[in-house]
Amino acid sequence: MNTRDRWLLPEGVDEVLPPQAAALEQLCRQVVDLHACWGYELVFPPLIEFLDSLLTGTGSDLDLQTFKLTDQLTGRLMGLRADMTPQVARIDAHKLGREGISRLSYLGTVLHTRPSAFGDSRCPLQVGAELYGHSGIESDAEVMCLLLETLLLVGINKPYIDIGHMRIVQALIAAADLNDMQRQQLFDILDRKATAELNALLNDWQLTPALQKALSALPTLNGSADILAGARSALAAVGEPVKTALDDLQRILDIVGSRYPQATFYIDLAELRGYHYHTGIVFAAYIDGQGSGLAFGGRYDDIGRAFGRARPATGFSVDLKRLLAQLPAPTESVNGILAPWSENDKTLQALVSSLRQQGERVVQVLPDGNNDPALLGCNRRIVEQSGQWQVKSV
Repeated sequence: MNTRDRWLLPEGVDEVLPPQAAALEQLCRQVVDLHACWGYELVFPPLIEFLDSLLTGTGSDLDLQTFKLTDQLTGRLMGLRADMTPQVARIDAHKLGREGISRLSYLGTVLHTRPSAFGDSRCPLQVGAELYGHSGIESDAEVMCLLLETLLLVGINKPYIDIGHMRIVQALIAAADLNDMQRQQLFDILDRKATAELNALLNDWQLTPALQKALSALPTLNGSADILAGARSALAAVGEPVKTALDDLQRILDIVGSRYPQATFYIDLAELRGYHYHTGIVFAAYIDGQGSGLAFGGRYDDIGRAFGRARPATGFSVDLKRLLAQLPAPTESVNGILAPWSENDKTLQALVSSLRQQGERVVQVLPDGNNDPALLGCNRRIVEQSGQWQVKSV
């Protein structure tokens, strides 16, 4: 590398500088405090752990996003976490081992081999909340409400919430008895909403007319709550599993929508994000002008099975760097106090210490340094008047 380019960072790897770093730290504190007020206890999983534990139950998507290396002590493969959700599931299942409901929150940097979307960071600052030990729709509603409260911290009061239910697609696949290759073909087509291609494929598979009608309807079953009535009719042949899932979606809309009427809810029954590990409600938060989601969540009841306890689980995560970008750009602080340098003046040293204990920002002058108050972010200075040290405006 040319010596002039050594300061360059890898593509997608970013750093946070003043004053954004201070604003990000403040946002971290606000989010952690908010989650604590809802009963969520903070945990800090390790940045790196054995790969088989890190990828348990998450499918191939997370595998492709994970940096891998060999542990020099054991020879085993390790991974730098690309998502903290499996780690928190391990903590709940194995480390804590609690009975009943457990609420955990987390905050830390994750690393991605590639950006999740164009222009995204490969080192997001991920924060999230997970609720274990409850399988009812009430816990799904709780974490969704907590997500909306998290968005409110940065002034997002009119988000768009995209909601789906994995059990609908799972029930259709089970009823049609699709093999692995057929499932992959179906996922690809549903992801692209390619209705004509789907109908041609269903004809080749020679399914019953009722199942063919249900599967062909999936790409069209998206929109407001009004589509639920049509979905009940179009998917009636699949039976009770789909009816229960549609009932879940209606209850979510009733509970969360009544508490946050300013949010817009969009139902998409062909949503397949996280298909390999989500088992129920899935949701994502969007805002005007941005095509990629700000936050993602859902139910993943089976992820703890490999750790010895397949507990019900639901939660969400969000990148705080992306949330910070929704706030006005912070300005440099100009509310500091410039203090003269002194090696032996105990009175001056006591004043500086007292001011800092009160939360004041005190910057001491250094000999032969550039001590311009404006450059150091100070609008006051300590001066000696009549034998006493006093704080005066610059």
